[in-house]
Formats: sequence, structure tokens, C-alpha cells
Amino acid sequence: MNYRELASFLENNHDAVLTTFRANRAAQMSIVTVGPLNNSAAFSTTEERAKLKNLKRDQRCSLLISAPNWGEYVVLEGTAKLYTMENTKDEELSLILREVYRSATGNEHPDWDDYDIAMKTDRRVAVSIAPNNIYGTV
Repeated sequence: MNYRELASFLENNHDAVLTTFRANRAAQMSIVTVGPLNNSAAFSTTEERAKLKNLKRDQRCSLLISAPNWGEYVVLEGTAKLYTMENTKDEELSLILREVYRSATGNEHPDWDDYDIAMKTDRRVAVSIAPNNIYGTV
């Protein structure tokens, strides 16, 4: 399976389970809403979440993206890139978070200014996962 097939699947399927690794090497799983973004799968999260703390320590992760009936799925194994307030300029982070929103929901937000304020208040981070390996039932 290649990225084009993954991106096609991601266009209509946004439910996913992210697996990261805790400090003790145990797997930690989180439900996320994803979409395609620049040859990766992307979602947003907040600074205090375990998934982000794990990814800051170890960028390796897996993402299972499922069709609504859980019959078809794609798994990507890869490396996360984090776009945080610490490593990304304010305007760039706002634009990336907007793209993640569009990609994961398939919609425009009704009030982007309000959205930007909420993202800063929530200390949102964009996460993109570049696949090293892709497989599944699609």
C-alpha cells in the first residue's frame, strides 16, 4: 500500500486509534480524529495529554484508521512531527491547525478567528505522522 491509497482512504475515514509508547515502554492508545496532510496523517491534541508527552519523548507511533463499520482499516507506522507553540511561529501554527481541522472534518470552520483563539487558549498542538510502513484491508 502506498501514500496515495492511504490519502484516498483518509478522505472519507477520520476515526483512528493512535499508539504511542510510555516511559516504561508500555503502549498507550488514544482515539483521535485524523485527515491527510502533506504526505502524512494529522490530528491535533492539547499540551497536557499523555499522547503528546509520549511523542515528545519518542516520536515512533502507529495509527490505525478505520472505516465507520471497523471492517476496513489502514495502519500506518511512522514518526510524528510536532507543531507546538515552542517550535512553530504563531501564524504558521494557526494555519497548520486550520489545515488539520479542514482535513479531519472535511469542513470549513464557521469562525476562524474564534477557532484560532480557542486553539491558543487550549494550547493545541498539531501532530503529523509520516508513514514508514502502511498496511491494511483496503
